[in-house]
Amino acid sequence: MNRKQLSFALMLSMMPLASMAHTPLCSCYDNGDGTVLCEGGFSDGSSAAGVELAVVDADGNKLLDGAMNEDSEFEFNKPAGDYKVQFNAGPGHLVEISSEDITE
Repeated sequence: MNRKQLSFALMLSMMPLASMAHTPLCSCYDNGDGTVLCEGGFSDGSSAAGVELAVVDADGNKLLDGAMNEDSEFEFNKPAGDYKVQFNAGPGHLVEISSEDITE
């Protein structure tokens, strides 16, 4: 390996891994029938099947715990009062959606 090739190989090995990361995406919709549907995925097109999802009240108390199904969806009965949906795809990959942002 010549000097140029070695320099190029070293440069590539030092590129941040973040450039290869994928961003979590989640959207929730009020179905108008007392239920909410959330759809998840990743910016690179990866499925969110199995990704944890929680619904918490305004004080942070967990109301519901579950995971995205094989279609990267999660449907639940709409709780009374203010709540948040937390799509947790791992450290640094938490998407939180406030109930006031969930519309029909």
